[in-house]
Amino acid sequence: MEPISPDSKILIEIVQTKMPYGKYKGTPICDLPSHYLEWMSSQGFPPGKLGMLLSSVFEIKTNGLSSIITMVKNALREGKP
Repeated sequence: MEPISPDSKILIEIVQTKMPYGKYKGTPICDLPSHYLEWMSSQGFPPGKLGMLLSSVFEIKTNGLSSIITMVKNALREGKP
């Protein structure tokens, strides 16, 4: 069985994409508070790519893996894709 690794393209999008509407409009999706993601989860994430990105961040934060997001942010700041 092969080890599972996160899709770096998705992680980069999570860091670079901003929330397009609502209370947190303009906030990078990776920086949305957990309580907001929990609320969105209970309402149902929107369809399409946005919903996939939001649900991915929700899973990352819920499972205590926020360090992954920090590593991606740091790599992008340093110019490493």
